[in-house]
Amino acid sequence: MGAMKFVKQTFQKEFKGEKTNSIDYKELYRKRLIEFRKQTHTVERIEKPTNIARARELGYKAKKGIIVARVKARKGSGAHVRPKSGRRPKRMGVKKLTRKKNIQAIAEEKAARKFPNCEVLNSYLVGEDGKSKYYEVILVDTSAPEILSDKELKWITEKQHRGRAHRGLTSAGKKYRGLRRKGKGAEKARKKK
Repeated sequence: MGAMKFVKQTFQKEFKGEKTNSIDYKELYRKRLIEFRKQTHTVERIEKPTNIARARELGYKAKKGIIVARVKARKGSGAHVRPKSGRRPKRMGVKKLTRKKNIQAIAEEKAARKFPNCEVLNSYLVGEDGKSKYYEVILVDTSAPEILSDKELKWITEKQHRGRAHRGLTSAGKKYRGLRRKGKGAEKARKKK
């Protein structure tokens, strides 16, 4: 078994809140969330990914031109203003409303706005508490010579990939656009971009 498989298993145990004889994963996760809450900005650049195994699966490489940012995104369906004019409670349009985008796609957009010279490659969840979800977003500097010479990442520098996060072309974006579903009935879920 490779080292990355062990790292992956460790993070899975943390999310489940497992407890073994030697390590209390629930406590590790709790401490990590306390550190995440201390971040001063919504989008913060970090030196290296928290979950290195997951980041590598999604295309992260430890080289110039690749940035990792931790993004805090609020949970829930967003704020809905209660109408001033009278209507029955069912038609108020306050409860049971959901977002049109998933929270991961919103986090990717926040990172893309913070780093306008970079394109979003992918993102993954690193933690959540009662109010927020924390994602780590992998961004690629499209003008970096290291990226332009990289055979695996060169595709992202082409002009058709500009603004991927805002156009719903990342994996999280495709999910909320209904492009992950297959079979009969899936055509109704699709949203064009």
